[in-house]
Amino acid sequence: MKADPVTQQPNLMNILDIAQVSKTFPGAHGGTSALLATDLAVAENDFITILGPSGCGKSTLLRMVAGLDTPTSGSIALDGQPVSGPGADRGMVFQSYTLFPWLTVLQNVCFGLREKGLPLAEQQTIARQFLLKVGLKGFENHFPKQLSGGMQQRTALARALANNPRILLMDEPFGALDHQTRELMQELLQGIWEAERKTVLFVTHDIDEAIFMGSRVVVMSARPGRIKCDLPVPIEHPRHYDVKTTPLFMNLKAQLTEEIRIEVQRAAGLTV
Repeated sequence: MKADPVTQQPNLMNILDIAQVSKTFPGAHGGTSALLATDLAVAENDFITILGPSGCGKSTLLRMVAGLDTPTSGSIALDGQPVSGPGADRGMVFQSYTLFPWLTVLQNVCFGLREKGLPLAEQQTIARQFLLKVGLKGFENHFPKQLSGGMQQRTALARALANNPRILLMDEPFGALDHQTRELMQELLQGIWEAERKTVLFVTHDIDEAIFMGSRVVVMSARPGRIKCDLPVPIEHPRHYDVKTTPLFMNLKAQLTEEIRIEVQRAAGLTV
């Protein structure tokens, strides 16, 4: 079931091209190699989940796509244009709650729209539309400290989507949430993705989450990271949680669990 890391679905245009990208962090003895030369092509409307052991370079790769880190070698292009820094064409959602505590929910979601120079009325109209989509109608005038963790992440998601990015970059966005809230957020994001058809690059440690959310699951090796396999997830949409009990889901989970187990052992220096 292994596939070439750059294999794409037919008849879809790639919007993100990662070509021979590597990352070495400066330090003694030549520094620390976090990511080996990596190729990955992302198709329009794709939802790619990235799995791998801690320290394998998943977040580093995502940050380079976001323009927050610079590759040591290789290139990253979005819609054919080189990525040289952060931009509104990429929406980022982190694990930590990155809301501005001095702004209300509505003001937080309006922030990027204000930076674009949109009139206030248009900002608020767009922001309210996305707050409705994430189930936060009625909380527009609340401050982040008045919200639960799940509600804060829904606000962060609404803020990212309101800017209408070409690609949504998500780094363990549900990792700090309790199990029930995490599942609700997964279903919420799936529903929004099915409606909006945004392209998503989603880093996670959770195998069930990777399969349930993704149209492709990319597995990275232990540090220095590389893409070791890229598996399609042939599960139809809309997806519901009962899919987790199906033989197809269980077979994918078994395969991915073994791939990750091997890499965790390698990272720990154990003989496989």
